[in-house]
Amino acid sequence: MSQEKALTAFAGLMVLLSVLLTQFVHANFMWFTVFIGANLFQQSFIGFCPATLFFKHVLGLKSERELA
Repeated sequence: MSQEKALTAFAGLMVLLSVLLTQFVHANFMWFTVFIGANLFQQSFIGFCPATLFFKHVLGLKSERELA
């Protein structure tokens, strides 16, 4: 799995988790969803997401470019 695919899967999982937390725990978890969306939005412009550092250094995943 590449870093990009892992990032997409991780973001989707976090959005689903934040929606569940908002629904069943407390309404203020909505701000977690907002944070995830804002992070994805800025990542689309500058190409950097802090989660990719984790995927690269801890999990050892390679980018699509490195796999090609």
